[in-house]
Order: sequence, then C-alpha cells, then structure tokens
Amino acid sequence: MFDPFVWALALIALLSLFGYSIGISMLVGSIVFLAGRGFDTSIASETLLQGLFNSYTLLSIPLFILAADIMNAGSLADRLLRFSQAVVGRFRGGLGHVNVFSSLIFSGMSGSAIADAVGMGRIIINMMTRNGQYSPSYAAAITAASATIGPIIPPSIPMVLYALVSDTSIGYLFAAGILPGLLMGLVLMAMNAFIATRRNFPRDESVALRDIPVTTFRAVPALLLPVILLGGIYGGIMTPTEAAAVAAFYALAVSVVVYRSVSAGQFFTTLLNSARSTASVGVLIAGALAFNYVITRQDVPASLAGFIQQFDLSPIGFLLVMNLLLLVLGCVLEGGAILLIIVPIFVPTAQALGIDLLHFGVVVVVNTMIGLVTPPYGLLLFVVANITRQPVGAIVRELTPFLIALLGALAFITFVPDFVLFVPRLLGYRG
Repeated sequence: MFDPFVWALALIALLSLFGYSIGISMLVGSIVFLAGRGFDTSIASETLLQGLFNSYTLLSIPLFILAADIMNAGSLADRLLRFSQAVVGRFRGGLGHVNVFSSLIFSGMSGSAIADAVGMGRIIINMMTRNGQYSPSYAAAITAASATIGPIIPPSIPMVLYALVSDTSIGYLFAAGILPGLLMGLVLMAMNAFIATRRNFPRDESVALRDIPVTTFRAVPALLLPVILLGGIYGGIMTPTEAAAVAAFYALAVSVVVYRSVSAGQFFTTLLNSARSTASVGVLIAGALAFNYVITRQDVPASLAGFIQQFDLSPIGFLLVMNLLLLVLGCVLEGGAILLIIVPIFVPTAQALGIDLLHFGVVVVVNTMIGLVTPPYGLLLFVVANITRQPVGAIVRELTPFLIALLGALAFITFVPDFVLFVPRLLGYRG
C-alpha cells in the first residue's frame, strides 16, 4: 500500500545515504509527500519562504557566522590564547587548561562549535604538540571536547534554531546557557587535571606576573565583545539579532583598526566562507521548514504524545528518554537536523508534562553538542582529525574520559532545572 509519509521518510534516508545534504533530502521528501496526498506541491516552497523571510530571528545566524569567521581571520584568537595562558597555563597540564579556558572565552563571541575548533583549536593544538609534551591525539581530543561549550554559552546558533521551533525567548535562552556552559568547562578542566597528574604531564612555562597586565591589555578589545553583546541584550539596548550585527561589526573594527590583522583580500575570503556556511545552514532550515509542515499534516506530534502518555512518564522520566534518544541520534545525525526535525515533535509533549521550555532547550542543545564528539559521525571528530592528521579511533580513545565528564554535566543539568533557570530568573524570567 502506498503511504506518502512512509515513502517520504524512505526517500530522505536514501538520499542522505547517497551523500545529498539533509536539507535537500527533506525538500524532496516533502514534495513527494505533497504529491502523494494530492496537494499542490508549491506548498513546500511557500512554507519555506514564509518561514525564512518572516523570521527576524534567523537574521542573527549569518551575522554570528560572519563574526566568528572574522575573528578567526584576524589575530583575536591568538591574543585570547595568550591571555588564557597567562591565567591558567602555570598549572600541571596547563595547555590543556588553556584549551578549555580559551573555549569558554571564545564561546562568548562565536556561538559555533566548529568555529571554535577550526579557529582557536588549530592554534592551541600546535602549541600543545610543538615540543612533544602532549600527543596529537590528546590535543585533538581535548580540543573537540572543549569546542562543545561554544554553542552553550551565549551567543549560540543552535539556541537560535531551538527558539525558532519552540517559540521561546532567545534572550532568556542565552541566559540559561551561561551556568551550564561554565559547568562543562569546569568538568573538562577537572578531567584534564586528573589525567595530567596520572600521566605526569609537565608544568608548562608560566607567564611572569609582571607580563600579565600587558597580556591582558592586549586582549581587552577582544574580551570586550562578550560584555558588549550580553550587556546590550540584557540591558534592553538591542535584540539578539541586532547584537549579532554589532558582533560582526565590532569583530571587523577590532581586527582591521585596532589589531590591523585583516587585509582586504582576507576580508573578501572571509565573506565568501561565511556565505558558504550560511547557505549550508539556510538549505537545512528550508528543508526542515518544509518537512515540519509534512509532520504537522501527518499529526505526528499528537500521535507521539499519545504514545508517550501510555507509559505514564514523569517529567524526569521523559527527559531521560529524550537524553538517550538524542545521544543515539547524535551519533548519526547533524545537530542542526536534530534541532529542526526531531525536537519540534517533542516540544508539545514537554509542555504538556510541565517541563520548562528553557530548561528543555538547554538539555537538547547540550545533547546535540555531545553528539558532535560521538562516533561514528561526530563532526568535531573529523575537524580535529583533519587538523592533526590522527586516526579518528585514536582521538576517540583519548576523548572517552572527557565524554564521560560531559555526560556527568548533562545529568546534573537534566536533574537540576533550577541550576539552568537561575540566571534567567535573575533577569526577570517567570516561566
């Protein structure tokens, strides 16, 4: 029997297996569904155009991508690493701590795990492996693990996507990610300290105390970006989308005027790279918008909610099931696809169970970030493997302790919603 929905799902899976982007696959599957049901296939294009052009929120994505690319093209990453080394580099396993600490800082600027790994990661990996103090696979592992913090601490491109499908406040979502992001950084640094002690990693050359003020002063223009962004958003001066524009302009001004590290040619290349990244995300969003229409017509959320209610799950039980599901899906699906396709199906159920959507959003985003470092298809694994020329298997072995630490942080975030909601409530959240 011909079921258009089943055929659409099968076609999406088949096209994905043959290497087509998930966005294109969803568009094709949606058109097949509409044609099979006798609907006008132009509904697919109308739905995605309305979704793309009527969402002011989505404008922030290309701007945050551009800001991150400009920072990677200039010397901001290098100066931030020197500052991080001055702060935490004096301890045993110090460059590992620098790796995590610099990710915490950079995450307040880029909102992208890939941007963190490609920009800061490339520099810190070279620092860690230069004198043979750390193996390339260990440097790659801790770089991949620390890059997951990027989209948790604001700004965050995945949180913008979650806000799109859940209709929650981006400003409060950003605030909800601050403490969980710091917790992830803390557990990764603790694990690095534990491993450094067991393996007797050397103490790295520390920055002299008299040099710290100079190093800090040189990094101040870059360090001010998170302050400007968060201060502007939570001070009511600008929306998150406007803040993204300010971030891109500020990164360009600092790189060109203050640090003088970006030439006209580099800026043009940066624009091209940002356009390619934006187009890739745009196709994914377009496909998800069209396929979400299919899911709605098929009444999948209501059917799934009814199925889950049969098991009489408590809110914590539901979150545990979601964690398991998202961690498994993260092994085979890209995070953006999970946020745009899978999560909207479960949002109504979470609401019905009384789960705060800010808390649910942070749990979901943390899961998708952990998915970036889980084999076989963790995207960050391939990014750092390409940088270090190490086998993915060797990186995964070194990554396992850090993955356990991140799962521990995820468990705490899941079971203690007040921890996630503490900062949003300070800013007036009443959900």
